[in-house]
Amino acid sequence: MRQWWRRKSTTAKVETYTRWSFHSFAVAEAVATVPLLAPLGFPEAVPVVLAVLAHAALCALTASRALDWARGNRGRPRVLLYALGLLTAGVAAAALLVADRSADGQVQQAAGSVYAMVLAVGSGILALGVRNTTVYPVAVGGAGVAVGALALVAGAGPPAALVAAVITVLVTGFMCFVTALTVWLLETVYELDEARENRARLAVAEERLRFGRDLHDVLGRNLAVIALKAELAVELARRGRPEAVDQMTEVERIAQESQREVRAVVRGYRRADLGTEITGARGVLEAAGIHCEVSVEDMDLPDETQSALAWVVREATTNVLRHGNAQWCAVTAGTDGGKVVLVVENDGVEDVRDTGGSGLAGLRERLAAVDGTLTAGSDGATFRLVATVPPGSPGSRAFLASPDGTDGTDGTDYPEDAS
Repeated sequence: MRQWWRRKSTTAKVETYTRWSFHSFAVAEAVATVPLLAPLGFPEAVPVVLAVLAHAALCALTASRALDWARGNRGRPRVLLYALGLLTAGVAAAALLVADRSADGQVQQAAGSVYAMVLAVGSGILALGVRNTTVYPVAVGGAGVAVGALALVAGAGPPAALVAAVITVLVTGFMCFVTALTVWLLETVYELDEARENRARLAVAEERLRFGRDLHDVLGRNLAVIALKAELAVELARRGRPEAVDQMTEVERIAQESQREVRAVVRGYRRADLGTEITGARGVLEAAGIHCEVSVEDMDLPDETQSALAWVVREATTNVLRHGNAQWCAVTAGTDGGKVVLVVENDGVEDVRDTGGSGLAGLRERLAAVDGTLTAGSDGATFRLVATVPPGSPGSRAFLASPDGTDGTDGTDYPEDAS
């Protein structure tokens, strides 16, 4: 149960708690029928118990369907709501009449308990099917008037009828208020979660726009010059002029220059600073309500090593926010046995297995480029991500780019997708 609960996101936990709360009303109503057997006796208690159990079962089913409707997952359960309203009114009216006409104090107490229980649970579940909360006062007031009138018709005095009406208004009003507040809280949680996802998508879109602007600034002018000089070279070649060779040589030079500038943009886009990433991760986690502990030694690391470890911090932070419900997260970086060790652990993620995803695989590729390794796993209580990298041995090849401006590939290097 603990692992099942921890796998759920915060919004899913709130929805599950809400569903359990309303279903617990129906369970409590069903369990409360047991004490009625003693005062009523057998077989008189059988129809009462069956009626209450039927009401509890209908309440549970209606609550489930009404919550689905409130979440927009299905249509409004009108038939169930009408059936529950009629059954609630019928059982409550019958209990009220039995309490009024019986001379046995125990029977009156049992009937009064059935009346209050059925009315409270039924009104709370019925309120789930009403989105316009302005209807609540009318419905609550109408229920109070109806109960008072029924009590007068049954022969009760005005004081007793007034007490019954007031109790009805208080019980139904309180349950409607609780239901409206619960549904509002559930909708607010989902709206906040959607807003957080939208903010993340906007951040990705802004980064893509920034990268696109950088590429446009770098390539726009050069491509225009290349097109113009190539057109000029074509015309010169048609006329048999030797200057065409000079123009094409200039086109080649500009194309090579553009290639170097694009690589420079890509290096700046891919390169990440370890200290900056740790500071940003701490701010993001704290903003999400996750206590973050940071312990980083003062180390002088090559750019390639810093960048690879920074990507580990970035990916680990994303996983903590997206895939778990952590309460705390710890980021530790230091040296151990002549190697740089980065550890990111939290208490909100279960064991992660390689299922073909690109997150951990991409990190292993980045670390392998600097002779590093990555291990990830859970001990049942915390999830631990450990990246180990040599401090910058001469044999380490740069993952991002070589110092001379090349990237060690075939000359074509494109940025990763911003997501």
